[in-house]
Amino acid sequence: MPRLLPWLDERQPDVVCLQETKLADDAFDDLLGAELGNRGYAVARHGEPQWNGVAILSRAGLDDVVTGIPGGPGFPQPEARAVAATCGGIRVHSVYVPNGRKPGSDHYHYKLEWLAALREQVSADPADAMVCGDMNIAPADADVFDPEAYVGQTHVTPPERAALASLEALGLHDVVRDRWPDKRIFTYWDYRAGMFHQDFGMRIDLILATSPVADRVWAAWVDRQARKGTGPSDHAPVIVDLDQAPDGDIGPVVPPPSARPVKRGSVKLPQSP
Repeated sequence: MPRLLPWLDERQPDVVCLQETKLADDAFDDLLGAELGNRGYAVARHGEPQWNGVAILSRAGLDDVVTGIPGGPGFPQPEARAVAATCGGIRVHSVYVPNGRKPGSDHYHYKLEWLAALREQVSADPADAMVCGDMNIAPADADVFDPEAYVGQTHVTPPERAALASLEALGLHDVVRDRWPDKRIFTYWDYRAGMFHQDFGMRIDLILATSPVADRVWAAWVDRQARKGTGPSDHAPVIVDLDQAPDGDIGPVVPPPSARPVKRGSVKLPQSP
């Protein structure tokens, strides 16, 4: 809350998609209900104690709320990883895709099944739709600081990328990458080993939009400033402005002075043996 509420006041977003809230619905309401209501947000939340949890905050309307993925897989029970609502005429999905843990593991196969179920749900959307959230997949090698560092890890394997590509094949545009096709852009940096300060990151938080919505994009960028300071998330918010861009099209942020050019294969991930 000490990070979220000031960020809402600073950026004044109309619609916010949150992931990994780690709160049951009643606890979410007790903690945030009054603060969000005072700021004019209607809330759709789908949570569980301790793990997972997603929400949509909207000052642009909030209709036809669906929690979870009807008929989707669980691990072993369905988890609180998806919520959808119509906001200002756009069908919005806030998703927290399973991590996958280790290629070939049960959780990895669950991740692929979950993405297939999400695709089935999104395929029934109206023409104006967006899928927003922590995809736990870097779409391409350009979306990680060094592809060699991720050999044998999740988030970059061909089946995961194929599942994401299949979702995009419904007609969804990766609006940040479309806006900045050749730029170094990350949204996540591990807390350990000074990864953020060295800009050793990944782009795994995406906003995917159908063509009618993508055509309205005036700005698409990563709020890297929000990853700094005391007690941040290890993810930075992704911001997309439709129809107008009060902050301007800020674009990729220049890496910090401490970031050095990376020689491929020279850096190990903190979790690597």
